[in-house]
Amino acid sequence: MPRFTWLLIFILLTQIAIAQRVPNESEVIDYLITFGKDAPSSKGDDDHVQIFFFTIPMNFDQPFYIRVFDPDTGGEHDEALGSYNTKNRFSICGGLGNFTNEDARKTNPTGNYKSGNIVASKIFGNEVTYDSKWYSFGPFNPVEGEISSEVKGKVFKVVIEGLTGDDGNAYRLFLSTSATKNTPVEGANAFTYEYTFRLPLSKTTAHLYPFIDRSVVSITQYNFDFDENGQILIYSLAKNRHESGVSGDNSWASTKHEITDAEKNTTIDIQVFKADATNNTMSVYVVNQFEKAVAFFSVPIGGPPKFKYNAAIEFKKQEGK
Repeated sequence: MPRFTWLLIFILLTQIAIAQRVPNESEVIDYLITFGKDAPSSKGDDDHVQIFFFTIPMNFDQPFYIRVFDPDTGGEHDEALGSYNTKNRFSICGGLGNFTNEDARKTNPTGNYKSGNIVASKIFGNEVTYDSKWYSFGPFNPVEGEISSEVKGKVFKVVIEGLTGDDGNAYRLFLSTSATKNTPVEGANAFTYEYTFRLPLSKTTAHLYPFIDRSVVSITQYNFDFDENGQILIYSLAKNRHESGVSGDNSWASTKHEITDAEKNTTIDIQVFKADATNNTMSVYVVNQFEKAVAFFSVPIGGPPKFKYNAAIEFKKQEGK
């Protein structure tokens, strides 16, 4: 087989594998993190709940697993406030309404955010058995998910709740066809409406990928507890380094951005530039002009946006009307 063909196959397989990990490697985010309910909000987790959705392709009919790396709180990757005393519950939800129920899409989970059917659940505390190891939920049958024409797949929901204590549980998720290793489901993706995550312990730039549908005319980006530790910039087909508000310690910041025709039905790249090697956990969400949350996809739909000079001219003309 020609070398170029092998290269294309390698790139495709790499993109498939990346698509299954949450956080996605291309996002340059260290870990998802959920603090126990008694943790102060100054640690960066505003509500002690994290919700992620996995989409399974319509034509996929094989058993699969949702795997969690380092699900316990107490060890190499977690964040202690004194001695570890925290328990987190991981719940997997399928069935009708697990995605379409409005409570599941709120940026501040209230009401029936664990909508649908709970098909698996487990509470993790300070257990060395799970420290820096993978735990597999499943197997699940794709028919247990909720069929959605909106995301063109069968949807399952993962809800992580900080039940007790005040420590931070850092973890990763992976969608796999195997219970014992990370074998990706081709064509799958993951998304969330509010991201609480820990940035790498280095000077770095993280990427968040909200998808802007055709109905959106403006977005407002909210971020919490970034500690004024850098910049937040927005890139798109029509925006090049548009500055967004940066939050301080234990506080929110928000910035509204108009959406041009060129940006509709595309992905936007929100870049979080961290200026130093300090520990920093933050929360981020985006809403449209109707105050409805906009989904961040782990793998950007259509790929990361590349700024187009002609689109910028169109944007400036609209501003100058």
